[in-house]
Amino acid sequence: MKTGSKLSKKINRKARISRYVIYKETLVDFKEQFWSFLGAFIGIGLIALLQSYYLPKMENALLIGSFGASSVLIYGAIESPLAQPRNFIGGQLLSAFIGVTVYKLMPDLIWLSAPLAVATSIVVMQMTKTLHPPGGATALIAVIGTAKIKSLGYFYVVSPVLAGTVILFVTALIFNNMTKHRSYPVNGRFLRVIRGKVGRRKRSFNT
Repeated sequence: MKTGSKLSKKINRKARISRYVIYKETLVDFKEQFWSFLGAFIGIGLIALLQSYYLPKMENALLIGSFGASSVLIYGAIESPLAQPRNFIGGQLLSAFIGVTVYKLMPDLIWLSAPLAVATSIVVMQMTKTLHPPGGATALIAVIGTAKIKSLGYFYVVSPVLAGTVILFVTALIFNNMTKHRSYPVNGRFLRVIRGKVGRRKRSFNT
């Protein structure tokens, strides 16, 4: 009887948690949606603007598909561990490096290089605790991307990946912290460091 009672309580507890999660996920928070939209729009817009107006037409290699997936996380799911700076920046850069390396080792074996780049990037991100799902796409793009992307070699890690990642990250820091209801990064360590430096500068300026 005791075992059955415990099991029943456990099932009821999980049912209540499930109902709460479903309820919370279905709530319409227009403020949250507004800041998610604005952050993503500005972040991707800045990269697209640079690509469209400040790069020669034949050098357009700043906007890549994986940035769209990253934007979902860093603007729309800012509390997710996968959206935090270590994961976002580290995952993108490591995956880009792995993708380029795999392509250089086997440029003509796409049936092998494509899955190898994605699978390796996943394992490396897991090992380094930088798991960021769009990183898999970043690695894949290095292998199956346009001729322009492939010709970049390891510069692909710097631009578009690092350059675009920095733009999205800075935009996320600004728009995800413009309201008291949102805070990014979640652990706050990065923000505390920045605010501490800003505070020290203000105090030294005032004195």
